[in-house]
Amino acid sequence: MPRLSLAEAEDLARRALAAAGAAPAMAAATARALVAAEALGQAGHGLSRVPQYAAFLRNGRAEGAAMPAVVAGRGGAALVDARHGLAYLALDLAVAEAERRAREHGVAFLGITNSHHSGAMGLPVAALAERGLVALAFTNSPSAMPVPGGRRPLLGTNPIAAAFPRRAAPPLVVDLALSEVARGRIMVAAKEGRPIPLGWAIDAEGRPTTDPEAALSGAMLAAGGAKGAALALVVELLCSALTGAAFGFEADSFFVDEGNRPRLGQAILAVDPGALAGREAFLDRMEALVAAMLAEEGVRLPGSRRAALAEAAAREGIAVPDALHARLLALAAG
Repeated sequence: MPRLSLAEAEDLARRALAAAGAAPAMAAATARALVAAEALGQAGHGLSRVPQYAAFLRNGRAEGAAMPAVVAGRGGAALVDARHGLAYLALDLAVAEAERRAREHGVAFLGITNSHHSGAMGLPVAALAERGLVALAFTNSPSAMPVPGGRRPLLGTNPIAAAFPRRAAPPLVVDLALSEVARGRIMVAAKEGRPIPLGWAIDAEGRPTTDPEAALSGAMLAAGGAKGAALALVVELLCSALTGAAFGFEADSFFVDEGNRPRLGQAILAVDPGALAGREAFLDRMEALVAAMLAEEGVRLPGSRRAALAEAAAREGIAVPDALHARLLALAAG
């Protein structure tokens, strides 16, 4: 299994995406985000996405020449149109605009419309937190979960991420999807012919199931039951109703190469602590809570494991499975 430096991995991903039709800026922004996710240990949002994105670019599910732009705004609020491209250029623009508007107005809300799969949502909030802002980010995704009381998939797994600056340490980052488990774990169970735990999914008739094949034909369940589904509904409305983006049930699955342009939405909220109790008061309160948490044996701060993995990846590079490495080389060669 080859080990690549982060720069080597980023260059390989960039060349593969460019060969599939991504414009230079889109290929670079996407490669940078995917390698950052890989370094954090989030392989599901890392280099394994390159062949999928390349297929989307080739078959028109993503527009390789798209250049996102701010198309509406007032005060601390603005809307970025991703113009059907891969999401990462639009996220970069939204982060920059959120920082500017939050510093001017104390708070900023950036919506993104006509977007795509947005990967590890902890990355844009961490970028804002590293610049001293509290940040939250949301995205909807193709439908996978029912609403409370329903059986038909209507809501996506709809991740939520938040990041909080610290005085002399990396930001505290929370990044989670709202499904009880990732769909990929059900797919692995189906491939291996083993049952899944009750509570992960329902079948097409709405019945709890331990059969992964029935689960894949049915719907995933939200973490926390009805409460998690209600949170997923909140994310759906923040990302779609406010931005004009598609709902999850209007977007075709990312698990197939063919399908429509998903037109998904993202939302980023940034807050300048200086506009409220003040930056120093905020940092004092942050460190007081962190100290109280770490005073108890066995407690680990959210995001700490990923931060340690990223530090190791920066020193040692990342291991890329042989089959994926060969695939990336073939894509980069066109």
